[in-house]
Amino acid sequence: MDILLNPIVIAVVLLIVLCLLKINVLISLLISALAAGVLAGMGVEETIGTLIEGMGGNAQTALSYVLLGILASGMAYTGITEILSQKISHIVGKKKMVLLIALALIACCSQNLIPVHIAFIPILIPSLLSLMNEMNLDRRGAACALAFGLKAPYIALPFGFGFIFQGLIADNLTDNGMTVAVGDVWKSTWYLGASMFIGLAIALFVFRKPRTYENREIVGANNTADGELKMNMAHWVTLVAAVGTLVINLLTDSLPLGALSGIIIMVVFGAIKIKDLDGVISNGLGIMGLIAFIMLVAAGYANVMNTTGAVEELVQASLGFMGGSKLIAAIVMMVIGLIITMGIGTSFGTIPVLAVLYVPLCMEMGFSTAGTIILIAAAAALGDAGSPASDTTLGPTSGLNADGQHDHIWDTCVPTAICYNVPLALCAIIMSQFI
Repeated sequence: MDILLNPIVIAVVLLIVLCLLKINVLISLLISALAAGVLAGMGVEETIGTLIEGMGGNAQTALSYVLLGILASGMAYTGITEILSQKISHIVGKKKMVLLIALALIACCSQNLIPVHIAFIPILIPSLLSLMNEMNLDRRGAACALAFGLKAPYIALPFGFGFIFQGLIADNLTDNGMTVAVGDVWKSTWYLGASMFIGLAIALFVFRKPRTYENREIVGANNTADGELKMNMAHWVTLVAAVGTLVINLLTDSLPLGALSGIIIMVVFGAIKIKDLDGVISNGLGIMGLIAFIMLVAAGYANVMNTTGAVEELVQASLGFMGGSKLIAAIVMMVIGLIITMGIGTSFGTIPVLAVLYVPLCMEMGFSTAGTIILIAAAAALGDAGSPASDTTLGPTSGLNADGQHDHIWDTCVPTAICYNVPLALCAIIMSQFI
């Protein structure tokens, strides 16, 4: 009963219910955060202050998304995305599965080979919507393909964003009394990556049937050209801007600076006319502005959750259910991880919170180091697929909903949660008993 009355549990359930009722994600997050704070005895004013104070935690991410939206709008303005769409169309033809697998592979590359994360989605996906419509492709399958590529590589592969994620796991386990080297983490987490292949196969099978969409004009795109499109100077400048964005990002480790550099290149060399710049910026804000604000509020939400102290209370209340059983302990830890990350929406930011709680518990319950790694990695990753405030779900929606026909909750969050969280949780629970 104590668990059911825990402020975090109530807040997350409230968040999920509001989102499923199609209440705007931003409003749902604010209401849920207020509920958590008030139920924890913080009061309305203190809760709002704590939320605002914590919003700075995602300031760089929010700025990145705004600038990436403007960059994507600028690329659509030049018409290069239509050329790219034509090239992809020629390669994949009318084969839906080929397109979905290609999207998953491109998303995988965005995590490890060319670590730009979701930056490619608002640039590439809107230009492919007309092709998807011709195929009668169910966009829920596309959302799952993209989510797979955004998530599986950093869980399983020790480079790119995977090096950061696995480094966080190693550092936080070591800080809490269980010495782990970064190079040892993937030896446990690759099981989780393999389980996501099962989830991808399920998604491609379930969403294989045709689904009809209207052919709508995408705001900001160059919809005037007919026939085979040819490269012109503006397109070549746009390609240089894209390369410049990547290079600056990699050299400075700053995605906002990289995106800003790309925008400047396009303006200075005439790919974007000065008189049209305001319109490009407005369209860019329309593409990614809401996501940026959601990420800001999600950071504030996380700060409220941590300030309430309800996370520790949740773990302590759960101990009574374990009864010395490693199997039950693993199940409980997965549930706790899902509850925490579903609201916060970030696997990377959840690792320090979980490690403080899970490492002593795992040592007491007799889990091996490998078993502890897989439990913490899975528990942290559960919220990425399915959380309305995760960039793993917000990113695909930003591209697939460019024409207003893809619902964030029912077409992205619910399918990805079912297809990936179930295999991840089952894999972690089972493997933690044996490795």
